Amino acid sequence: MRFEHLLELVGNEPLFESALLLAGDVNPDNVHLQLTRWKNAGRIYQLRRGLYALAPPYQKIKPHPFLVANHLQGASYVSCQSALGFHGLIPDIVSRTISVTGKRPISWETPLGVYRFRHIKPKLLHGYQMTELGGGQQALIASPEKALLDLVYLGTGSDSPAYLKELRLQNLERLDLDELHKQAAHFDTPKIYRALEEILLLVESEQEYESL
Repeated sequence: MRFEHLLELVGNEPLFESALLLAGDVNPDNVHLQLTRWKNAGRIYQLRRGLYALAPPYQKIKPHPFLVANHLQGASYVSCQSALGFHGLIPDIVSRTISVTGKRPISWETPLGVYRFRHIKPKLLHGYQMTELGGGQQALIASPEKALLDLVYLGTGSDSPAYLKELRLQNLERLDLDELHKQAAHFDTPKIYRALEEILLLVESEQEYESL
């Protein structure tokens, strides 16, 4: 396969998988050898085994980090600080993309960023939805309520007032309090309920401040 043919196949896609190139009457060894050559030449990025992206200047669409995260690890969704930042509930720019998964925890360092996957019980894999990222890209992202509770659940000392204050939570009017209670009930742990009380106090405090 020539590189021009690859561009015809995947030039308008943010990511592509090697399986796409193995369809039909092709020699798998030759395809993998060519992918290795293109990677070594800086024409493509390898993100994990079988997952690639075109490198600049051939890249027409820059892959969104959340899209990359979804493809790096199946049965996962973006959550915790990454989702909270996306929803505007924390002011910080998170340098790595954090997701949760029912599979084993793992971290990936790729040419397109660092990705961390935290393990959560499979029964807690809910509270997320396919979300538009712009440019025709979509990814599974936790709701603001689930992202916040995932962070509390997975953190150390994360149910304390000091920890929650350090997050510098903002725009708390965006939280659906009924959904927050519903998600807390799914976790059903003392830690989550303690954090819930503190979060509700922060919401009340923000409402009082805005009414002044």
